[in-house]
This record gives sequence, structure tokens and C-alpha cells, in this order.
Amino acid sequence: MALEVLEALDSARTQWYHVTAIVIAGMGFFTDAYDLFCITTVSKLLGRLYYFDPSNGKPGKLPPTVNNFVTGVALVGTLCGQLFFGYLGDKLGRKKVYGITLILMVACALCSGLSFGSSPKSVMTTLCFFRFLLGFGIGGDYPLSATIMSEYANKRTRGAFIAAVFAMQGMGIIFAGLVSMLFSAIFKAYYEAPIFSKDPIVSTQPEGDLLWRLVLMIGAIPAAMTYYWRMKMPETGRYTAIVEGNAKQAAADMARVLDIEIIAEQDKLAEFKAANNYTLGSREFFDRHGRHLIGTMSCWFLLDIAFYSQNLTQKDIYPAMGLIDKDTAMNAIDEVFQTSRAMFVVALFGTFPGYWFTVFFIEKMGRHKIQLIGFFMMSFFMFIIGVKYDYLKDENKNLFALLYGLTFFFANFGPNSTTFVLPAELFPTRVRSTCHALSAAAGKAGAMVGAFGIQYYTLDGTAKKIKKAMMILAFTNLLGFFCSFLVTETKGRSLEEISGEDGRESELTATPNDRVSGAHQESRTEKM
Repeated sequence: MALEVLEALDSARTQWYHVTAIVIAGMGFFTDAYDLFCITTVSKLLGRLYYFDPSNGKPGKLPPTVNNFVTGVALVGTLCGQLFFGYLGDKLGRKKVYGITLILMVACALCSGLSFGSSPKSVMTTLCFFRFLLGFGIGGDYPLSATIMSEYANKRTRGAFIAAVFAMQGMGIIFAGLVSMLFSAIFKAYYEAPIFSKDPIVSTQPEGDLLWRLVLMIGAIPAAMTYYWRMKMPETGRYTAIVEGNAKQAAADMARVLDIEIIAEQDKLAEFKAANNYTLGSREFFDRHGRHLIGTMSCWFLLDIAFYSQNLTQKDIYPAMGLIDKDTAMNAIDEVFQTSRAMFVVALFGTFPGYWFTVFFIEKMGRHKIQLIGFFMMSFFMFIIGVKYDYLKDENKNLFALLYGLTFFFANFGPNSTTFVLPAELFPTRVRSTCHALSAAAGKAGAMVGAFGIQYYTLDGTAKKIKKAMMILAFTNLLGFFCSFLVTETKGRSLEEISGEDGRESELTATPNDRVSGAHQESRTEKM
């Protein structure tokens, strides 16, 4: 039982509006990544500015608890925002809440840079407050962007389109490194200072206080640029037809932005809705989709432990790789410049290519195979780094940088992309946004483990602790490999076929009673 509006969307040729939708949704992810990861480039500067102690002979450093909150509080906000806006996306519609998330991101990016106070405690408290709200807005972008793109796309290119939206995260990470590098280079040219070992006090330029604020506030610009276009997008045809029950409006909306002819089938729609009228908490949902939901949540949780540990702790690992000088051999702004440059280089040659390899190969190889390969290779490279850390750090820094970059490559040509794509395809329309939100929130719970747990092992740069962190991450990736068998391949099938909404039950969407009934029917057929 397929509806004309759904079949038309699945078979529509790729058009300019598909590209427009990728850019509109993708710019949200560009902003998300910039806002989440730009803090990595300036967190050491915050330590020099606000926590310098002349008695210990070392540059100022954020206390471990403060560091974890500054870098990790946005992740807590993201988790909350994913659950809140994901639920609203199913209840109120994707479009109605899509603009709210963007406004929140713009406002809080600006407010993060305006964090005020006369003491380190007050500045850090207000910074954490606004970054929590920033994360709350970012969280809403995950389920809404993925769901909107999956429901607009045709079935031949759906995976590539969703992956392309997510690939803008890689651009955001590169932009975070680039912006920080450019601004710090300008500040360094105008405000020269000796390195820390020559003059500990003068080496921290007071102008650095403006630098970190500008870096954080720049994140508001790309989000603000796409607000108008988000508001111009119509509600997805699938939501309007299946959830709101208005086939005529769905046909009109999709015909307005896509070059397709759609026949409204209002009578047939009522039958379609009646066949899929079960809730997220029902036994029927658990029988049909429980395994998939456990699979998407567990894989994203395990992946983000490793992925965010890599991104948030790279500032501590760069010195061991020889990508930046020792902190005592730099002044405050130079440290921002070198950290940003290293982040930019790793993102450009390791992170960025992985995203786009997924875009180009996901419809050929499939989501499942890419996820398995990615988890396995991440585990393999992190295990090598953990076992041979002393050798790599002291005798072969080039190999260290290569292996470290490969873990980023296979994270993105692997589970970091596919864990975003699969929840947008596996679940029914009426709960798609919520299920994606649950999966993404599980991922952010894993990110919090990285920010508040794994990051602890890297803060002081002790070889023994970093080795332990790498071994832990190698093990979590191996668990992710095995959890990937809880999900199934989705390429080349319509969303309704995957979820069983059109009545074509597969082995993984049919209920136990359906499978038993089907087996009995097959047995009777054979006897006849």
C-alpha cells in the first residue's frame, strides 16, 4: 500500500532544490561543528589569562574540572536539545521548530563571546551558561536536519544527501581552525610578546581576552545567513501526508519546490495511517523497531566516546606529535595560533576527506559496510598508538601524525557519518525525529564520557595516561563494531519499505506474530 506522494518523492530525479536543501540543512551543521570545536583552540588561552600562578613556573592552565565544564557543557546542552526538539519535530512538525534552533544558536554564540564578570569564576560561569544554551540549540539541528533531508530525498541518493548534510560538520571544524588561526595571526602581528620561559607575565597578552571572544562570536554569522531560507522551506511531504493527514497539502507543497506531479489520495491516506497507528512506547514499536533503536543508540554512544575524545583532547596530544611547541616556548597568542594551525591541518587532511568519501561511496558500498570498516580501522589505529605511544612520540613523530590522522579519516569514512544517516532511515515517519533524537542523545552521552572522563587522562600530557586513554578508545570502537550488527542495510529502499509502513514487512520490521503467521502460510503453500 504505497501513496502517490511518497512514490513521487522516492522516484523524483535529483533537482536543484535537493542541492538547496543540502546547503540549508548543512549550514546548520557547519555552525554546529564550529561552535562545538572552536573552544578547543582557545581553552588554553583561557587558562593563561585567568588561572596564571607565578609561583609554579608554568603557564596558566584551566583546572581539570573547569576545563571539562568549559569544553563539555555544550555537549550536555546538545543532549538536552536533541531530546526536546526531536520530540517537538514529531509533534509540531519539522519546519515549525527548525527556525527556533537557529535563533538560539545565533543568540548564544554571541552571548558566549560576551561572557562577563570581574573574576575567573564569574567569566567561566557565564561562559558555561551560554555554551549550555548554545548546545541546546545545536542539539535540535541533529534530528531535524537529518529527518528533513531524508524525507525530501529520493531513494537512490538519500544516503548521499544525508551524508552531505553531515559532511558540513567537517567544513565547520576546518573553519574553526582557520578562523582561530587567522585571528591569532593578526593579533600576534600587532601585539608581540616574549615567550613564557623568558617573561612569564608579559608573555600573556591582555588583548587575548578579545581574541577568544571574537572566535566564539564568529559562529553566529553562518547560522544567521541561513535563517531566511529555512523559513522558506515547506513542511516535508511525508510529515504533512502521514502525520497531519493532509495529502492535498503535501502534494501542493512538494510540487511547489520539486518538478514532480503528485496526485492527492486522501481516501487511501486514511487506510495508510490506520495501519501505522502505534506509538513509540508501544509493544508493536518495540517488536518492529526495538532492535534497530538499540543498535543506533549503542553505536552512536560508543562512536562519540572516541570521536569527541579525539577532537577535545587533540590540543593536549599535538605537542607529543611535534605539531606545536612546548607551552613554555610560546606566548599566549602564539599558542592559539599553533594549536589552531595543527587543528586545521589534521581536519583538512584527516577529518574532511573522510566525510566526503562517505558521500561518494555510501550508495555503492552501503551504510552497514562503511560503519563496520570504520569502527574496525579506528580500533586498529588507536590500539597501535596506545601500544607504541612512547616510540611514536620520541622517535617517529611523522608516523604518529599519520596514524592519528587516519583515526579521524576512518571515523568520518565510517561510523561518525553512518550513525547520523541510519536513524533518519530506519524508523516510521511519525516517530522518525524522536528516534533520531534518542540515538543522537546517546551519542552525546558518549561525548560527555569523552569530555568529562577520557579528557582527564590527557590534560597533563603524561605518556602513561595517554596510552591508557588510547587503549580504552580502541576497546570502545571494537564494541561499536559488534553493536553494528544490530542495524540493517537501508540503501536503495524507500523509507516506508524500510520501516514497514507500506505493508511490505521484512524480517527485521515484522512482529513475531507476523513472522509466525508468514511461516505457517508458507508451510501450507508448500503442502498444497
